[in-house]
Amino acid sequence: MALPFQKELEKYKNLDEDELLGKLSEEELKQLESVLDDLDPESATLPAGLRQKDQTQKAATGPFNREHLLSYLEKEALQQKDREDFVPYTGEKKGRVFIPKEKPVETRQEEKVTLDPELEEALASASDTELYDLAAVLGVHNLLNNPKFDEETANSKGGKGPVRNVVKGEKVKPVFEEPPNPTNVEVSLQQMRANDPGLQEVNLNNIKSIPIPTLKDFAKALETNTHVRKLSLAATRSGDPVAVAFADMLKVNKTLKSLNVESNFITGAGILALVEALRENDSLTEIKIDNQRQQLGTAVEMEIAQMLEENSSILKFGYQFTKQGPRTRAAAAITKNNDLVRKKRVEGDRR
Repeated sequence: MALPFQKELEKYKNLDEDELLGKLSEEELKQLESVLDDLDPESATLPAGLRQKDQTQKAATGPFNREHLLSYLEKEALQQKDREDFVPYTGEKKGRVFIPKEKPVETRQEEKVTLDPELEEALASASDTELYDLAAVLGVHNLLNNPKFDEETANSKGGKGPVRNVVKGEKVKPVFEEPPNPTNVEVSLQQMRANDPGLQEVNLNNIKSIPIPTLKDFAKALETNTHVRKLSLAATRSGDPVAVAFADMLKVNKTLKSLNVESNFITGAGILALVEALRENDSLTEIKIDNQRQQLGTAVEMEIAQMLEENSSILKFGYQFTKQGPRTRAAAAITKNNDLVRKKRVEGDRR
């Protein structure tokens, strides 16, 4: 049975909504939109742009300027007065004052040692020499070093002097700091540039005050030097730029036999540059790159192992591998290179 108001709604079932909306004016559509928003603003059937009233009718004031907006907001914030406190701050501390608890002092009562009457009588009548021997047996070292007893022993009848060195303390050996490196950096650089035949070894270890450009100058000077056979710059705060400079040097230098860059700040990128240069160098026989600030990684260690397999001139390689695979390959390559040198020496001796 249909209710009376349902019968009145029957006539609206077949209405054409599009035709009805098309006949509405713009003002009527805005009014309808506002009514719909007021009736059901949370309706999921409405588009997101129609769930609230349009508030963007204000005319544009110009292009967006971020700096201008920030300065305007800052100015408005400075002009805004602070809200007055409901209760003014007076500095008064409220609540109970914290008082740390006192730790109870433990009073240790000395334990009284009671001995047998016979032992007490024996200790009371014992001489200093007997007490000294008993202390030595029990390991009481403070009695052994008693100066009063030494004096009495020396003055006793038949005494041959104080008993010493029964318990002898080991003398502390002083540890002296390593003396500073006496190498004159500027003089060595000038000699290297001048290709001085008297300069065959340069040691710059532990000189941390050498600027990076100066270290690069050493690498540049080695490109044309034909006398320096050994260069060491361990612990000189060298980084990747220095490693790249020495890598460029190794590509052209045919005299240098030993290079030490241990204990520096060279990363995997700098070590890879040296490795690539050693693929083209057949004169260097020893290189040390261990103890850098950060680990080189597995990929760099694999590149090092491959380089050692391709380079037959390197006989000593100073680096502690962290992976078993590259370590084994590198050890085999170094052994192979030393065997080749030994065979050449034996063949030369036979001739």
